[in-house]
Amino acid sequence: MKNENTSKEGLVARGFLLPFILVTALFFLWGIPNNLNDVLIKQFMKSFELSRFQAGLIQSAFYMGYFLLAMPAALVMRRFGYKTGLVIGLLLYGLGCFLFWPAALAGQYGFFLFALFVIATGLAFLETGANPFITVLGSPASSERRLNFSQAFNPIGSISGVLIGTLFIFSGIEHDETKVAAMKASGEYATYLQHETMRVVTPYLILGGITLVMAILILKVKFPKIKEGTSENSQEGGNIRKLFRYPHFIKGVLAQFFYVGAQVGTWSYFIQYVQDYTAQSEKVAGYFLTGTLATFMLGRFSATLFMRYIKPGKMMGIYSLINIALVSISILMPGWIGLWAIFFTSFFMSLMFPTIFAMGLKGLGPYTKIGGSLIVMAIIGGAFWTPVMGLISESTGSMATAMIVPLLAYVFIAWYAFAGSSPSGPLFSEDTKGLPVSH
Repeated sequence: MKNENTSKEGLVARGFLLPFILVTALFFLWGIPNNLNDVLIKQFMKSFELSRFQAGLIQSAFYMGYFLLAMPAALVMRRFGYKTGLVIGLLLYGLGCFLFWPAALAGQYGFFLFALFVIATGLAFLETGANPFITVLGSPASSERRLNFSQAFNPIGSISGVLIGTLFIFSGIEHDETKVAAMKASGEYATYLQHETMRVVTPYLILGGITLVMAILILKVKFPKIKEGTSENSQEGGNIRKLFRYPHFIKGVLAQFFYVGAQVGTWSYFIQYVQDYTAQSEKVAGYFLTGTLATFMLGRFSATLFMRYIKPGKMMGIYSLINIALVSISILMPGWIGLWAIFFTSFFMSLMFPTIFAMGLKGLGPYTKIGGSLIVMAIIGGAFWTPVMGLISESTGSMATAMIVPLLAYVFIAWYAFAGSSPSGPLFSEDTKGLPVSH
């Protein structure tokens, strides 16, 4: 049966199409560094001779930037507007990319972690601003569908990032222990490691240049002013304690924490899973990662269509149950069967981030920016769960066993979808919640 609440509404309110297109382009742009991290984990394990746990700190440094800057980003945008926040985000993003050059010259892993942290601080501004901005550019009834559409361009960026990394960062040169020992004896090994480290520089310098161009474009485009509900007290939008009156929001923050941990952990160690259980090269494993991101993109676009006919919460619940089954197969049957099971989890996880985000913000009215920043802060799940997966893999000697982390995450998300996401709170009955108005 067709979902009448969304089928009768236009995707974007009249007059907001140009900023909608421009901000949607940002979803593509921040997808690139997010999934270049998956390549960096494998590359730095080689060039800096890191353990899986140490390499997992790439995601910790990255998502710590999200966690620490999401709230300041929300406060900046509450004071100065979405446009200012997005421009600041792009400038920080570009700065972090440019820091890859001195980091490579110094040959210090910690310097790279700092550069990734700076990139993530910029992305915190972009995600804190872009996600709620998209949700309020039309009727609340179509917010999940609208955000899923914009988020569908994020995996295109993710695919681009992995392809860039596979083609231009991975050298395809992987020496066995005998060859490494011979190179160390001849004094060639240090030069080899330096060469592998320098391979990451050019892609990031180009990416930094693109972000600066995008910042200029944002500055030149007129953005509409957005009214996110009303309140008798204009300061209420910054009162975080008020958000605890909305149980569906608190559960949404937890769901996002688990979801990002599942997504980041799965993709971070996907290349390693492929190599451990199918003995493929790093480049072939990189192409498999590209393929699973393509299924993720397909899932995003198809979800936008299906949500015209199926309620978002019900759809996310069904997809969560499917992923519980697929991840279970990857744990119990490591190898080609397990690989393909993990491969297809990307399709069914694709709708989760934007759907959780939009459902969590339902009915928050003047608390939308602050609420959005807290959901973005839940991205810290990627920093927390990825090293945990690395530790599990190292302690058990099994990358498959580490997949129990995303398995448990999907169990929680399934519960949230079916039972925990019903909107409730004092503002939910207001007619003005989330509606954009032009000034």
